[in-house]
Amino acid sequence: MRVLIADKFEQSGRDGLQALGCEVSFLPDLKDDALTEAIREQMPDVLVVRGTKVTEPMLAAGQIKLVVRAGAGFNTIDVAAASRRGIYVSNCPGKNSIAVAELAFALILALDRRIADSVIALRRGEWNKKEFSKARGLFGRTLGLVGVGKIGAEMIPRAQAFGMRVVAWSRSLTPERAAELGVEHKESPAEVARDADIVSVHVALNSDTKAFLGADFFATMHEGAYFINTARGEVVDQAALVAAMKTRDIRAGLDVFAGEPTSTTAAFTDDIAKETNLYGTHHIGASTDQAQEAIAAETVRIVREFKETGKVPNVVNLARQTPATHRLVVRHLDRPGVLATVLDAIKSEHINVQEMENIVFEGAEAAVARINLDRAPSQAILDGLRAGNADVIELSVLQIS
Repeated sequence: MRVLIADKFEQSGRDGLQALGCEVSFLPDLKDDALTEAIREQMPDVLVVRGTKVTEPMLAAGQIKLVVRAGAGFNTIDVAAASRRGIYVSNCPGKNSIAVAELAFALILALDRRIADSVIALRRGEWNKKEFSKARGLFGRTLGLVGVGKIGAEMIPRAQAFGMRVVAWSRSLTPERAAELGVEHKESPAEVARDADIVSVHVALNSDTKAFLGADFFATMHEGAYFINTARGEVVDQAALVAAMKTRDIRAGLDVFAGEPTSTTAAFTDDIAKETNLYGTHHIGASTDQAQEAIAAETVRIVREFKETGKVPNVVNLARQTPATHRLVVRHLDRPGVLATVLDAIKSEHINVQEMENIVFEGAEAAVARINLDRAPSQAILDGLRAGNADVIELSVLQIS
C-alpha cells in the first residue's frame, strides 16, 4: 500500500506506517498543482494531510482510496468530491483536545494579565508596574462555552480548577449531561453570551456554523468581556467581532482567523491583527508534541485497519441515511453463486442495492444476507428465487422507511 504524506508528520508515525509494510513518501511542502502532479505520478492509495487543501483535481489525479486528516477538522478537504468518487475521508478526533484547551486557557490568562503587552514593554526597556498591575482575575468569574464536544469538555475541569462557574450550550448538550459535567445548561449561544464574563468557542465548521456568531451575539456579551476562539475563524462574523472590539471593548484571544494563509509561513495583512484588543496566535492549538504524537499514532491505526480489513475508523463521509426503503433478508446455504443469482434477479427489475452484508454461521454451512434496496422486489421475483434455487432456505422483505 502506497502512502503519500503531504504535510508535517511525526517521525514516529512515518516509522509506524513503514512497519505496516507501506511504501511511504514524505513530501511535506507539496501544495496545489505540485501535489496534484505528485499524486498523478506516485498513485498513492492513501493521502495524509494536516492543513494542506485537498481539492477535486487532486482526488481525480490518481487512485486514492483514503484521505486521512491528521487532526480533527476536515474543512480543508473537498469531502463532497471524495464522496462522489467513493474515497473515504477519515480524521483523528479528540487527540488534540487537551492541547487546544490548554491554548484557550493560555489566551484567557494572557488577556486578563496582558502578558503580551507586558513582555513587549520589557523588551523595549520599559518598567511599568503601575500599568500592568491592573487585572480582573479569574476566580469567581463565569466561563461560557459555545460547543461542548471533546475540546469544550476539556475546558470544564480547567475552569473549575480556577474556581470559575461554567455555563454552556451545545446542540447535543442536554440538561442531564450538563449536570453530569458540573455546568449550567443554556438554551442558546445568546444565553451563554449574556451570562458569561469570558466566552470560548468550540464548534466545528460546517454549513450550519459558518458565520454562526455575529453582531447579535456580540451585542449580548458584557461590555469588556473576553472572547476566545480556538475552533475555526469562519464560525465567527469577523467584521462583527472587530466592530464589537471597537465599540464595546470586547477583548479577543484568537488562534484562528477567517483569512488565514494556507502555508506555514506567509504575510498576514488582515486588519484584525492591528486591533489593540486582540491577542492572536498562529493556529497552533493542536501543535504540542503530545498531541502530534497521539495524532500520528491514530493515523497509523486508521491505515492499519484499512490495510488489514478494508474498514476505515473515524470515517466522516458515509451516508447517514441511504435511499433504501426495503431490506431483503436471504437465509441460504453457503454455496458459490447463491447471492449472484439473487442480485441478478434484483437487477432485472432495475432495483438498486444500497447496502449489503452477508453473515456466515459457524461451520460455514449456512449464512444470512441482508440487502437494503431502494424499493421492494416484486412478488414474482421472490417466488422465482424461492422455487428456482435450492440453496435459498428462506426469503423475506422488510420495510425500513
